[in-house]
Amino acid sequence: MMSNSHLEIIDIKINLGGKRVVDTVSLSLNKGEIGSLLGPTGCGKTSLLRAVAGFEKPDQGRILIRKQEVSGPKEHLSPERRNIGMVFQDLALFPHLTVAGNVGFGIRDREADVIRRRVSQLLEMVNLESYAEMYPHELSGGQQQRVALIRAIAPEPDVLLLDEPFSGQDMERREQLARELREALRQTGVTALLVTHDQMEAFAFSDLMGVMSQGKLLQWDTVYNLYHWPRERYVAEFVGRGVFIQAKVLDEHRLETGLGVITGHMSTSYPENTPVDLLIRPDDVRYDPQGEVKAHVESSAFRGADHLYTLVIKDGFRVVCHVPSHYTFEPGKEISISLDLQHLVVFPSVHN
Repeated sequence: MMSNSHLEIIDIKINLGGKRVVDTVSLSLNKGEIGSLLGPTGCGKTSLLRAVAGFEKPDQGRILIRKQEVSGPKEHLSPERRNIGMVFQDLALFPHLTVAGNVGFGIRDREADVIRRRVSQLLEMVNLESYAEMYPHELSGGQQQRVALIRAIAPEPDVLLLDEPFSGQDMERREQLARELREALRQTGVTALLVTHDQMEAFAFSDLMGVMSQGKLLQWDTVYNLYHWPRERYVAEFVGRGVFIQAKVLDEHRLETGLGVITGHMSTSYPENTPVDLLIRPDDVRYDPQGEVKAHVESSAFRGADHLYTLVIKDGFRVVCHVPSHYTFEPGKEISISLDLQHLVVFPSVHN
């Protein structure tokens, strides 16, 4: 762990119902950093968040907030003693209170003028000043989520925990809200940890991101590194849409594939002639009328600004490709593509 860590999770294990649901997880966040835990249902991410909040007592390991041990072999502080803010999936706004009343609820023991200033500052930060006297049912879903966020940060918590807070929104709205709330957290300097199953939401929200599977944290890294330099095959498959094609190592910068020789910086060194699997993501594939690689359109998904095409190329390999939406190709159509791989993400072949 880093010496300046604001939140430290050290070798946490959690057993529930005789099953290990969190298995020796460690991560850290510095003051003001925003992290996220990404993974499918049942991977352990929510149990880990609940342990940070104090709702679950770990069977092993330590949790420190601002260098104070809040969970460990000799200490387990109750949730109300941890100075934690939480935003839940159901938001849990008080229907009988106005927006201003909801935001000020956690600081109601302060002087009236202090409460007014803090509430006004936070509402202005998320562009909801004119909604102060409205009630939650009069707001849109996105506005309710902004209110839930600033209510949680009004008492100036040491750490803010968010449990699937955007799940009620469609994909585009989730990403927009994640960006907006990230900016709000940036302005307040709050350290935050998000739990989500939506990778685009996590990318939009986070500085650091971890992928969990079967209770283990497989990689905790910057969002850039998780996408471009996944250290495990599961992470490569889970984060970003991509496919693997078979390849053979020629040297430390070149791979021989069914699409020709591909050159780039390889994620891991392998001896010459080693069979490997090469990850190809949609942004590695370009529609190119002059391209030498021919592909047949298998299916397409319209996404507004672009189409997401699944293409069948030589030897039956499939790749996924983003193409600007003013180019439209029907299934079965042959098109030309080119590959532009800067990072050669390779793993031992599963075909041998």
